[in-house]
Amino acid sequence: DVQLQASGGGLVQAGGSLRLSCAASGFTLDDYAIAWFRQAPGKERDGVSCISSSDGNTYYSDSVKGRFTISSDNAKNMVYLQMNSLKPEDTAVYYCNARRLPINYWGQGTLVTVSS
Repeated sequence: DVQLQASGGGLVQAGGSLRLSCAASGFTLDDYAIAWFRQAPGKERDGVSCISSSDGNTYYSDSVKGRFTISSDNAKNMVYLQMNSLKPEDTAVYYCNARRLPINYWGQGTLVTVSS
């Protein structure tokens, strides 16, 4: 079975850090572009960051640039999102996504709550 398993969410105070993990099974991440999305209550799902597992190129949305870092470990078939200097507006359910069009896999979300 193909699965993406996101984990690492939780409750943290503003200014704190969390590291999200995305574990892939049933396929190899290094053939895909991997992205983190987030969806806050009442809002659309937005892209946060992505990485090309083949060449390591990364992208960050303006709202997280300089605070979040995406990385991949192809040997472990894992992708991470290190989130520092968290703000209340980072509160959302975070999803990992693996894409190699037309293939598009989504993991279940992990909730990040940042208290002020």
